Amino acid sequence: MISRSAIGELLNWKARVGHKPLIIRGARQVGKTTLIDQFAKYYDQYIYLNLERTKDSRFFEDDRLDTALQALLLDKGVSISRGSTLLFIDEIQQVPKVIGWLRYINEDYPDLDLIAAGSLLEHALAEVPSFPVGRVEYLSLGPLEFEEYLGAKGEEQALQLLRTLPIADYAHEKLLRLFNEFSIVGGMPDIVARFANHQDYGQLQPYYSGLIKSYSDDVVKYARNATEQKIIRHIIRTAPKVADQRIVFQNFGGSNYRSREVGEAMHALQQARIIQLIYPTTEASVPAMEDIKKAPRLQYLDTGLLNYALGIQKELIGLQDLNGIYRGKVIQHMVTQQLMSIHYDPLFQPMFWVRQKSGAQSELDLVLLHGQYLMPIEVKSGPFGKLRSLHQFMEVADHHYAIRLYAGKLHVQNVKTPAGRSFILLNLPYYLITRIREYIDWFVAEY
Repeated sequence: MISRSAIGELLNWKARVGHKPLIIRGARQVGKTTLIDQFAKYYDQYIYLNLERTKDSRFFEDDRLDTALQALLLDKGVSISRGSTLLFIDEIQQVPKVIGWLRYINEDYPDLDLIAAGSLLEHALAEVPSFPVGRVEYLSLGPLEFEEYLGAKGEEQALQLLRTLPIADYAHEKLLRLFNEFSIVGGMPDIVARFANHQDYGQLQPYYSGLIKSYSDDVVKYARNATEQKIIRHIIRTAPKVADQRIVFQNFGGSNYRSREVGEAMHALQQARIIQLIYPTTEASVPAMEDIKKAPRLQYLDTGLLNYALGIQKELIGLQDLNGIYRGKVIQHMVTQQLMSIHYDPLFQPMFWVRQKSGAQSELDLVLLHGQYLMPIEVKSGPFGKLRSLHQFMEVADHHYAIRLYAGKLHVQNVKTPAGRSFILLNLPYYLITRIREYIDWFVAEY
């Protein structure tokens, strides 16, 4: 099994006094069940239920929580008094009333730790009339991040070098090669495991195809009518072509669909975690808020799936810098995916920056709220002088720190905007996006 960094988040939850039932949010096949199976080793007793199976859902035919749990514990031969106990309810959306029961677990069964997960759980949450607001906690799980990929490949030396701050120059070539490989394969756990075993890109094609089809088949089950089913399927087919680009809903993907219809279908896909709509901010300081009136950027679930859907994996193999293909969108997409994967709070939303000045178009790849700073991040190789959007952000920022992610080595330099404002630029290799917060702390402390 691939070791997941989210285990640390779960251990913190377990150790916190008075912790509430935990709901794991994430798309199908990102490894939710495997993660909890790994976490279960920290308990004396573990009960796993999958409510898609009749033999497990039958426990909840009774309308009383106490009766249902007592029957379950008796059947499994578990006594809460005998030690720490974890109950994991997978595919909980199959019996929606159980979601409503979560509100009572903390009060009536304080010695029972309960975690729930499910495919398309977001849709079920919206339909539960007695949803336990304030009585549950959440953890978001996405595809693998780069450190987890290195672990899956058995690259222990590379993993230790990645965790050394600041990174050593001699580690750069190997880590960049592995990150490029990761950007081609993507972070879906089953696909990564297969690649780690066989090192054959060609063998992965049926699994990418199967995943994309399963997402389409799943989400349309929750469509309200036949038209919405068609729109959802259209978006899933079309989204890879516009991934990491700003979009408009009206006539999306060359269709005749109206803005409202597309928006509702996009919302369904976002609830299923297959896409993410990333909105811009016009602010250059904290606090910064998304401007949902402006066109969002579309983020696909996984860059490996994106590469497969676009048919560009062969073109990516062997490249020194992935910024040089597909207008730099593949590497920018992976950087954003990594930023999302290392944040387990479902409320975390990546943002990018657009210039507010009328008639002057400018767009900065990412901005990250970090303490008192709104940190600008440009994802681009090449001469620094071409980073026009970064210059414009720094003209109005309330601090003098900026970050560029590129194919080169770690490097800090003092620079000036065309208007003469001085700032400090931290040049980070792409693969350090998973350590971005640690490097910001180091950057600010040292410079």
